[in-house]
Amino acid sequence: MQTFSQRMGLTPVKSVIQKDSIDNDLRNGLWNILYDYYWSVSPMDVGLFYHPELESLCKSIWMDFFKEPTDTIGTRYYWEVTYKILRVFFYKCKWNEIYEFIEFIANNYSDEKRNKEFMESCNEVLKKELSAYRFIGGIITPITSEIEIKEIEDAIERTDSLKPVREHLMTSLKYFSDRKTPDYRNSIKESISSVESLCNLINGKKSTLGKTIDILESKIKIHGALKEAFSNLYGWTSDADGIRHGMMDDPNLDSEDAKFMLVSCSAFTNYLIVKAEKAGVENF
Repeated sequence: MQTFSQRMGLTPVKSVIQKDSIDNDLRNGLWNILYDYYWSVSPMDVGLFYHPELESLCKSIWMDFFKEPTDTIGTRYYWEVTYKILRVFFYKCKWNEIYEFIEFIANNYSDEKRNKEFMESCNEVLKKELSAYRFIGGIITPITSEIEIKEIEDAIERTDSLKPVREHLMTSLKYFSDRKTPDYRNSIKESISSVESLCNLINGKKSTLGKTIDILESKIKIHGALKEAFSNLYGWTSDADGIRHGMMDDPNLDSEDAKFMLVSCSAFTNYLIVKAEKAGVENF
């Protein structure tokens, strides 16, 4: 039987944030953009030589990407023949080869304006489908590291017996990873609430993070700069203009904000648990 997290699609985190894989939705989204910007420039029932830019791109793909003889392209036949070869490749290749392929296309088509618009559209899909990569300067670049993913996974694992903390983290991840209707505001709120909840458990009393983090110093030693940093983050989420108040409909809240808070709060949760264990804090 699958666990709740597996049924909800929340574990492993590496599958939620697509780091070493590409699911069908992301694969389809990228193919559709390839079709819109490149493949659809020519009718299927004509030879590629009628569209020199597309013919040149296909020759580059065959020579420099596939490393195959160019006489297998079929430029004198219908474009549909070559198109089907490209489509079969795209839907059978590994996840990393997809990124290599779209990067190659974006850097080898003769229309720079089209290439720029293609990369921008790819980034929209990559963002929507929670890919760990983006086009930056014409290159597919990771924006989510293994370390960030591990911090989230470790925090979820470490808080297995700390039900309130784990629930906040899982809820934050759920809001963040909803690809149809992501709720970044509530994801951020749940992330900071996980830290607040953990501090309350360690202190043995309920209070806001702003107050409980001060009390925490009597039990475990926290560097002043780190304490100040999280106090400031809490202020961002809780002051009059913060997440819990005036930012209800703020259009500027984005996936980057939610991911930053999820990773940061996961890391701080891991840090506090280790510190509390070393300090001999019991019953939390």
